Amino acid sequence: QVQLVESGGGLVQAGGSLRLSCAASGTIFSRNVMGWYRQAPGKQRELVARITSGGSTNYADSVKGRFTISRDNAKNTVHLQMNSLKSEDTAVYYCNVDWVGARGYWGQGTQVTVSS
Repeated sequence: QVQLVESGGGLVQAGGSLRLSCAASGTIFSRNVMGWYRQAPGKQRELVARITSGGSTNYADSVKGRFTISRDNAKNTVHLQMNSLKSEDTAVYYCNVDWVGARGYWGQGTQVTVSS
């Protein structure tokens, strides 16, 4: 069983910063991808950023240059540094871990609200 616990969400003014963290526990294959997704009201869940265990990253175009994803393989943690936040970044942010043959695992989500 894999569990993901997110932290770091909250309310911030436009232009501000937040750092999200996610800790994974359980039986996790060493070669995996950890990522952040978000879902705004009335919209589908979308990829924000993800990072492989080897350190390769990719980002949604809407967050490039503002968000940075990082991870600590030894601790099975992933972080998302979010700078220059905009109102359109408001969403519930979900942590995800996946690997070949897995079904994908999700955290419970953390709310990020950016006030304009």
